[in-house]
Amino acid sequence: MRKPASIAELTALGRVRLSRNYFMRDMLYSEVGNFCCVPNYPDDPDTAIEAGRQLCQCILEPMKAAFGHVAIRSAFRSCRLNAFAHELFKAGDVSAWAADNAYNAARHAWDQRDPAGHMGATATVVIPAYVDYYQQTSDWRSLAWWIRDHVPAHDEVIFFEQLAAFNIRWYEGAGERKISFMRPAPFSEEVLTAADLEGFQGDHSHLYGAAIELLGTGR
Repeated sequence: MRKPASIAELTALGRVRLSRNYFMRDMLYSEVGNFCCVPNYPDDPDTAIEAGRQLCQCILEPMKAAFGHVAIRSAFRSCRLNAFAHELFKAGDVSAWAADNAYNAARHAWDQRDPAGHMGATATVVIPAYVDYYQQTSDWRSLAWWIRDHVPAHDEVIFFEQLAAFNIRWYEGAGERKISFMRPAPFSEEVLTAADLEGFQGDHSHLYGAAIELLGTGR
């Protein structure tokens, strides 16, 4: 599939089914893009679709099966949109928080391979079934440990303060599988676990059982 050159071609791209419940159109929405009139569609649709299918089938669908609706906050970003958002962020607009294009290759920029030639895809999501519990307890770690045990295809997971939203990435290379909580201003990061840290392996159900029981959605 070539880069969209018309509304009809962009519509056809949006109709591509990535998994049972997700289409490419679900992944193209951007507040920054809409408000600032910056287009958000891939230069290399085939790579974006292939990486997006892995993200949806291996990561988003298992979470949806366990928790119900998984809301997409930000998924695919074109290089032009990501660079624009990054400049806004550098100028002090925290609401446009975006790393640079080099970092986001094989992350939010699904159509760009990283320097090692690997594909990857990141989506920023919210699990509505978890939001009320999180707002009452500020406990993001329960969900993080559940993801560690039940979504083995994840690479990095980065939680944020608002709504327990988190970035979650599929990556075809050998990633760190790090799970952390991050604040943008002033920047801080709390690392929960990673593949090279003690305690990563094994069963962690004692660390998330209470939250999953409260939700009544655990599998």
